[in-house]
Amino acid sequence: MPWWPIVNAMEPRRLAELLLAVLLVLPAAAQAQGSGRTIYCCEDDAGRPVCGDVLPGACYGKAYREISPQGTVRRHVAAPLTPEEVARRQAEERRRKLEETRALQQRRLDQALLETYASLNDLDDRRDRALAEVERSLIDLRERLEVLDARHQKLLEEKEFYRDREVPRDLADDLRNVEGEIAAQRSVIDAKNREAGAIRARFEEDRRRYVELTRNAAPDKR
Repeated sequence: MPWWPIVNAMEPRRLAELLLAVLLVLPAAAQAQGSGRTIYCCEDDAGRPVCGDVLPGACYGKAYREISPQGTVRRHVAAPLTPEEVARRQAEERRRKLEETRALQQRRLDQALLETYASLNDLDDRRDRALAEVERSLIDLRERLEVLDARHQKLLEEKEFYRDREVPRDLADDLRNVEGEIAAQRSVIDAKNREAGAIRARFEEDRRRYVELTRNAAPDKR
């Protein structure tokens, strides 16, 4: 853009400083115009304009303008980023890439969900089958626990017979073994109950997302 609209809008002091800078650079500018070289201008630390046909030392590390020999600004070159600005830009770039990765992962999960279930009824049927399988395992585990509890009770009754005497080693070993089996059986039952809860939660989330995806994909019938 031409210089004169900018000049007209300047304060008198700033205008005088600019005119002085231009007068100082006129020989170089005339030579630049004859050779077609670019003029570089910036403001020094005191805010005074500085120009030259090569980048002045005062412009290093600052924003500057590249001006054609005809007086039009070819481009504005921004000042180098500060370490804080570089850190913020890098953090923003990491955040953007993380969001893109999450969005891509969600699209893949959504596609897999739609490919896994043919319909909402299909999803519900698979959930019910998975829960039924866990429930069958729980029935077997509880039956085994009842047998162990009965065995344990019987051994305790036998132990009562030796209340005032030393308990035979075989009886003590049987009690210890049965109690260990009962603890293990209860641990497996607890794990199966947690598995059933996880299945319900997973299918509940899949169902919610499936409804959302199919609702959004449904054509407008109005």
